[in-house]
Amino acid sequence: MMICAAALVFAMMDGMSRYLGAAYSPIFVITLRYWFFVGFVLLLCARSPGGIRGAIRSKRPGMQIFRGVLLVFEVVVTVEAFVRLGLINTHAIFACYPLLISALSGPVLGEKVGWRRWAAVAVGFTGILIVLKPGSGVFSTEAALPFLAAVMFALYGLLTRLVARDDGAMVSFFWTAVAGAVAITPFGLREWQPIAAWDLPWLLLLCLGAAAGHMLLIKAYEMAEASALQPFSYTQLVWVSIFGVLIFGETLAPNVALGGLIVVGAGLFTWWRSRQRERAARQG
Repeated sequence: MMICAAALVFAMMDGMSRYLGAAYSPIFVITLRYWFFVGFVLLLCARSPGGIRGAIRSKRPGMQIFRGVLLVFEVVVTVEAFVRLGLINTHAIFACYPLLISALSGPVLGEKVGWRRWAAVAVGFTGILIVLKPGSGVFSTEAALPFLAAVMFALYGLLTRLVARDDGAMVSFFWTAVAGAVAITPFGLREWQPIAAWDLPWLLLLCLGAAAGHMLLIKAYEMAEASALQPFSYTQLVWVSIFGVLIFGETLAPNVALGGLIVVGAGLFTWWRSRQRERAARQG
């Protein structure tokens, strides 16, 4: 229930990001969001065992900083994709990130990637091609934005696994917020714009949603393994499609629906395979 609630909150944030990103510079909006995010993380760290000093101590500070910078610019690319392609088309392509994690887990983490996972990756990319429908207007340079965001988010996820071998979750959370805020702030200040009074509630909701969504994720991961929760995160695609159609007047084209289902199905297959391997390893 918590991971599904987090998916709903993040889908609502995507809708607000699409609206605010069309009215203001996406970098400016994300800068304000990250300032709020830093305050939220500092509050969490202060209340955790070891406090803020404990959260700062990382055995891999360079990689932690790179993770944080990578994530904040992935958010910038994603919001730009929302504005240019819409919520539905963006998420139908972005949903391939679990497949990218599977494909990149070999070179990044040194894991063995079997033929079944490679087959799932191939099927997933077939789904992306169906979404893009080569030869149509969707297949453009703009369509590369959600795929680039998916690559960046997959790499961020793999690096998160890598630093987790030495650093605790609160340490990674601290560096994600602080490194991202430091990296985006110089760009955000250059894009500074006055905010209309009627947009301030949306901006506040966006910031509060980020805090609530991450809190739900933290609580969910405290109660269950990430691999067990992964399938439920796909409910975000459902919510995004509903919001895109009802609020922003987007069209859920048949090829996008079919391609999105194929991508999600391939992602669920890779999750099932990973669970099978974990079960076999425990029994062995």
